[in-house]
Amino acid sequence: MKGSHSAVSSPRRWSSSSSSSGAARLLYPLLGACLWAAVVGYKPVIIVHGLFDSSGDFINLQRFINESHPGTNVTVIDLFDRSASLEPMWTQVEGFKAAIYPIMQNAADGVHFICYSQGGLVCRGILSTLSDHNVQSFISLSSPQAGQYGDTDYLKYLFPQFVKSNLYHICYTAIGQRISICNYWNDPHHRDLYVNSSDYLALLNSERANPNSTEWKKNFLKIKTLVLIGGPDDGVITPWQSSQFGFYDDNETVVEMQHQDLYLRDVFGLKTLAARGDLILCSVPGVEHVYWHSNETVFHMCMEKWLV
Repeated sequence: MKGSHSAVSSPRRWSSSSSSSGAARLLYPLLGACLWAAVVGYKPVIIVHGLFDSSGDFINLQRFINESHPGTNVTVIDLFDRSASLEPMWTQVEGFKAAIYPIMQNAADGVHFICYSQGGLVCRGILSTLSDHNVQSFISLSSPQAGQYGDTDYLKYLFPQFVKSNLYHICYTAIGQRISICNYWNDPHHRDLYVNSSDYLALLNSERANPNSTEWKKNFLKIKTLVLIGGPDDGVITPWQSSQFGFYDDNETVVEMQHQDLYLRDVFGLKTLAARGDLILCSVPGVEHVYWHSNETVFHMCMEKWLV
């Protein structure tokens, strides 16, 4: 696949509409891949699941990785499965961090993160607060990085008496902030409430005063590459551009990442990563939310090259 690369000061975009040389990579002899793995070795890959998922949901992704990079040590962290994924985000950050840290310590050359959906926000919390992490590629797979604001099946299941326009009544309370989805619920019509009430996303984005913001930015920028994967047919992440740090203004018009204040002010390092050439946007149409981690085209197009 040929990616359409813009200037170094802008994020690099990869789109499925581009002509594909990815297929050529599939034709590399298996022997060559095995020799490469034996001589060079692939960095361990750590996968963090999303809302209502469990480690067993990622069998296909594990297979894709081991077929393309034989011998890779792949770990899907088996924590906060199913309903436990509703635990507060900071609780999950600390739990996942404790499970992941020993893997990092045993990987002298570093590790890679693939973090799906809500897990992408968990991983941001880990990368921001862990000063000695050694994550090389952080692959954010259809994650609501700029927040969530949509009437989805998940919302109807969790809050059957609410719709997106009035969920702030519960999310922006002390009780609501004990539920993971409320930690990143971003109502564009109640911005002040979000900033003052969000115990998680508003802090990560330095939208609320955060005495640790400088340190968190330094920690986050230790990653080598940030890959933001999403697409217009996701159906859950709302707006879908949140997977690439775009979000609604107060008219529910999507403002792309490059025009967002958190990018322009480089509050936690997005603009720095773009200037380094290490911010990759990979957009793929035709993929529904629950299929991102089992779609082989998505893997070869958006992930494979960053897992070496």
